[in-house]
Amino acid sequence: MSEDLKAVYSAAPGIFQKLRREIDKVMVGQNVAIEQLLVSILAGGHALLESNPGLAKTLLVKTTASCLGLGYSRIQCTPDLMPADITGTTIIEDTDGSKKFRFEAGPVFANIVLADEINRASPKTQSALLEAMQEKQVTVGNKTYPLDKPFFILATQNPIEMEGTFPLPEAQLDRFLLKIFMEYPSLEEELQILERYTGRGEPVVERVVSKQEVIALQQLCRDIPVSDDLKRAAVNLVLATRKWEGVQYGASPRASIGLIVSAKARAFLQGRNYVSKEDLHVMAYPVLRHRIILNFEAERKGLTRDHVVTDLLRNLNI
Repeated sequence: MSEDLKAVYSAAPGIFQKLRREIDKVMVGQNVAIEQLLVSILAGGHALLESNPGLAKTLLVKTTASCLGLGYSRIQCTPDLMPADITGTTIIEDTDGSKKFRFEAGPVFANIVLADEINRASPKTQSALLEAMQEKQVTVGNKTYPLDKPFFILATQNPIEMEGTFPLPEAQLDRFLLKIFMEYPSLEEELQILERYTGRGEPVVERVVSKQEVIALQQLCRDIPVSDDLKRAAVNLVLATRKWEGVQYGASPRASIGLIVSAKARAFLQGRNYVSKEDLHVMAYPVLRHRIILNFEAERKGLTRDHVVTDLLRNLNI
């Protein structure tokens, strides 16, 4: 380990504590969602945030970007949004009497890209994000442009607004490391929200880390060891999703990778240099819930994907 990485490793617990303090200046409650979002960033993966309207999905993403000192852009997804509105386009410039082509970068060229209400964009537009999410690059015409590191797509969607929406294709869902649910606040939390946001001014957060430190933390996260037993348990869990009687299609090998890297990130976030069975258990839900497709009979019975994960974890004793 280099001296720079050693310095970041020793400072990591303090960084994570300060990061939570800054986010908590703005966010009230939502501890699970905040932890899972930070896990996604540490693991270098994309996240899909789902909740009913008004639960601060956009605010959480924007606040996190500010605390991490990363470039941030927002794409407001609408049915008339075009792929070029995301990736950018080539324009013609008249310079000294001669015409030249110049690439005008779109909002995808940022470190954290918020795709707000992603399921309102058409399938053609949604597909413009696929290359960026997997290969961390954008191809326009016959040229390929690398994206700046670190790079994350943090998308939001509302589950109850179905009119004018386009369900995300499975190929795109599979590229999200986590699907994060945000719940309604408790009575005490909602009173805190009123107190915080009905007076003068709003909370302001400070930058906690630099872009280079975020990259270093991601590298350190990957170095956390995982026992062979836990690796086998993760693979067995993913394989079991393909055999459960109420599942039409199970999780892909990306889920096995996602389980391990997100478990590493959670352990690192909690100040441990090893992965426990609890990490695997907790992260199984956000990693698997968007990668399982239920059959008609399971949906008719009112089962959810989280029910499937719970049943599999119990059967496999994870």
